[in-house]
Amino acid sequence: MARVCSPYFDPEYENLSTRINPPRVSIDNSSCSDCTIVKVDSVNKPGILLEVVQILTDLDLIITKAYISSDGGWFMDVFHVTDQQGKKVTDSKTIDYIEKALGPKGHITDLLNAWPGKGVGVHSVGDHTAIEIIGRDRPGLLSEISAVLANLHFNVIAAEVWTHNGRIACVVYVNDDTTCQPVEDQARLSTMEEQLKNILRGCEDDEKVGRTSFSMGFTHVDRRLHQMLFADRDYEGGGLANEVDHFPPCFQPKITIERCEEKGYSVVSVRCKDRAKLMFDIVCTLTDMQYVVFHATISSDGPYASQEYFIRHMDGYTLDTEGEKERAIKCIDAAIRRRVSEDVSSQSV
Repeated sequence: MARVCSPYFDPEYENLSTRINPPRVSIDNSSCSDCTIVKVDSVNKPGILLEVVQILTDLDLIITKAYISSDGGWFMDVFHVTDQQGKKVTDSKTIDYIEKALGPKGHITDLLNAWPGKGVGVHSVGDHTAIEIIGRDRPGLLSEISAVLANLHFNVIAAEVWTHNGRIACVVYVNDDTTCQPVEDQARLSTMEEQLKNILRGCEDDEKVGRTSFSMGFTHVDRRLHQMLFADRDYEGGGLANEVDHFPPCFQPKITIERCEEKGYSVVSVRCKDRAKLMFDIVCTLTDMQYVVFHATISSDGPYASQEYFIRHMDGYTLDTEGEKERAIKCIDAAIRRRVSEDVSSQSV
């Protein structure tokens, strides 16, 4: 049999572009009178937009404008940001963190671990067991969940809860109330899981009513809540009859998807009430639906936000069928509404 020789490829070749052209981060406080401009230039890679937006969002910065371009192999972002009071970002610690997190040596999981100002999340809790709970929402459910954990001698370190369309998604971080270490006893975890499932089911003998699982991963907690509700198909639900719509008629999200024939993109346009973390929620959902954002323009006009995304599937195709467009619109609408539903976020002191 003839010997087949394959060409040799240097395993370091794939990282060559990154090493030759490392990410460049510029923080400009002089060009604009009312905001800080953050510019990021980098070799393009899957998920990089979400990663950058996540870092800025976790610092509680408000993105008032943004311009995104990632055609070809290069990624260029410009963000106009302010702090929660609408002022420029002048804190040296925050600026240093942005430069390190988005710069050539930045590693998002390590840096999030070191940032003490981050809210509830898997990276800020420390040693824990993460419990993911999703099910049908009802009055008193959280109290019953807390009672089960207390009776089984679990200490709740932190928790974050979202509700939407009559469903509840919850990530609870616990450890042993004696050792303050993660719980690894499988029998004990199984007992907890079974009792929580019984609470979620209530009087209904239906596995789909509620689910409990454990996670030791490092997915950002807000993204994980989006993923849980998306997998639960909350965007298809009609909600509860008495569920409050937190959007008055003038602020109802308006979402359209058109085709840009000239460039071969699907253009997602969103206009709704502006709020913190809006861009993160939309980009997170587009990313988890396997869409790639090539260009985007984000702006705030008084109480309104206007966002436009030029997207394709990861395989390069656009959204061509009406069914696919309708599903994408429902998912984006759900992502906008989830966070403005009444939610609970807590962290032990």
